[in-house]
Amino acid sequence: MPINTDAVGSKGTPRSWAWTSKDALLYALGVGAGAADPVGSELEFTTENTMGVDQKVLPTFGVLAGFNATGGKSAMSNAGTYDPRMLVHGEQGIRLHRPIPVEGEITLVDEITGIYDKGKGAVIATKAEATLEADGKPLFELTSSVFIVGEGGFGGDRGPADASNKAPEREPDISVTYQTREDQALLYRLSGDRNPLHSDKKFSDVGGFPKPILHGLCTYGFTGRALLASLCGNDPARFKAMQGRFSSPVLPGEALTIRIWTGEGADGTAIFQTVGGDGRVVLNHGGFEFS
Repeated sequence: MPINTDAVGSKGTPRSWAWTSKDALLYALGVGAGAADPVGSELEFTTENTMGVDQKVLPTFGVLAGFNATGGKSAMSNAGTYDPRMLVHGEQGIRLHRPIPVEGEITLVDEITGIYDKGKGAVIATKAEATLEADGKPLFELTSSVFIVGEGGFGGDRGPADASNKAPEREPDISVTYQTREDQALLYRLSGDRNPLHSDKKFSDVGGFPKPILHGLCTYGFTGRALLASLCGNDPARFKAMQGRFSSPVLPGEALTIRIWTGEGADGTAIFQTVGGDGRVVLNHGGFEFS
């Protein structure tokens, strides 16, 4: 069967994901924490035993739940049949109810919130709620969308307009550049996403890439680090929500520049873009909320 448009509103069954201090440290390294200054900065995210420094978890660590949660079915299993090789990650959001603990376990339940006809493909939007097992209270919420090439043209709603979080036509208020490593994808994949597109050149050749590309969520994590450092003083408790749209692949070894605009909306909000080494936008329509 093709895409099942009746799946909107359907939910997956509960899945669980447990993590340790080591998992949080490995994720931080995977998104570049400490690379520029291994012993002088971001030690709260890259070590667990530095004198006078308590370990903390990068807020974007929560996006790993989408890949790592097991034991049930994702809502996407209700979406019909399609070629998974034609699926591209479109957007990603996370909203934190409180800081993620250094170790813990969550129960994740997701729901299909929209299926849209883009002509050349279909967009499927989902929302997932993560509850901390230790106290049964919400920990974070994930929103995501995927674009499935070749599954459009069914006459459905085209979906929301693309007007949100548009970058202003002026210089950013803050600009942060991070250098990714040539082996960044090999390091990031150890946090759960083992898609060979990010490690096997024969596989990436099929997609027309010069070499395996960086995970979109790795770029997302680099961007989250810049927002956390620039607007939250590296305090995860001040990081409230982040959302953005993937607009271009990134190659490991590229520099990423995160451009941040404040004062364009309500207090405690910012707009951001992430651009690659040649200036192309790789993460767009970025919105951020902080305290």
